[in-house]
Amino acid sequence: MRFPHTTGGVQAATAMVLLGCSTGVTAAIVHYPLSGGQAARYLLAAAVLLPIARLRGPLTPRLTPRELARLTVLAGTGLFAFNILMVHALRAADPAAVGSVVGCTPLVLALVGPALARRRPRPRVIAASALVVAGAAVVQGVGAASPTGVLYALGTLACEAAFSLVAIPLLPRLGPVRISAYATVIAVPLFAGTGLAVDGAAVLRRPTAAELTALLYLAVLLTAIAFLLWYAGLSRLGAERAGLFAGLVPIAAALSAWALGTGSLHIGELLGALLVGAGVCVGITPAGPGARLAVDSAALGGTSADHVGKPVARSRLSTPSHVGSTASDLREPTLRSLKPLDVDTHTTGPSNAP
Repeated sequence: MRFPHTTGGVQAATAMVLLGCSTGVTAAIVHYPLSGGQAARYLLAAAVLLPIARLRGPLTPRLTPRELARLTVLAGTGLFAFNILMVHALRAADPAAVGSVVGCTPLVLALVGPALARRRPRPRVIAASALVVAGAAVVQGVGAASPTGVLYALGTLACEAAFSLVAIPLLPRLGPVRISAYATVIAVPLFAGTGLAVDGAAVLRRPTAAELTALLYLAVLLTAIAFLLWYAGLSRLGAERAGLFAGLVPIAAALSAWALGTGSLHIGELLGALLVGAGVCVGITPAGPGARLAVDSAALGGTSADHVGKPVARSRLSTPSHVGSTASDLREPTLRSLKPLDVDTHTTGPSNAP
């Protein structure tokens, strides 16, 4: 059977694996100032992404006011608010409880993505997303949470979904590289300003060798590379199908802990991994012989005005009666998880871990 979306699947999966494997890395910077560390992380990532964006010459087309506003919302929710809310959620709830809530990102993308594209959700993808969410919950376990903790976790979930959904209309015209570069640039003053207001002169300090290594990993691999991979996969798969790969985050975290000798594998984690794998396979494969998937401007959640200047690629996977998925952000990656925080990234979803 032909599988035309292999590239997008590999990109989205790799972004989520990088997010999951960051658990041990972020443990090295838990004592570093949060806002200052995040500002440094995104500044380093921007220093990597901007030269890449300029490899083909000047950054054209220029941003419109509407695009700049959308990028600001993307950075403010998917990068800045995500990390802040995650910290508060983990202070008021167990990591497993927060992870179970944020792990619902695939289901949110499967429902909200089509709504933004003004079409009905696909039952097959919704069922696949439910399998992925269940599998991720089995891997992470269930923890206790106060009502406040649940509210913070729900806010984190909304920001994780926004990391993909807000970016979707920008992808055809700007592409993954420019979106990633601009978002990281905008995030720097958000974190720096917050750090100065909260921590004052203590917003930054000289990192230890371990902290510097962790910050470089988060900036280069988990932000620059994972963001590019997530948004590239998102542009090929659409929000619904790309979101399925967020279920790989807790699996990658468990496997990396086992490989490093800091954790062990249990039967529940293996069963959860099987559920996630089944959900991804159900959601990503064609519904039947000759099924097609078209990723066009409607699927991307934008209007024709949003996509002037670039033709939108069409590919072959999905039912003929529906256009392809909408919005997930080429993450991202529950990175990160491809949503990473100075806390246990076991709990984060496809987008933006600290």
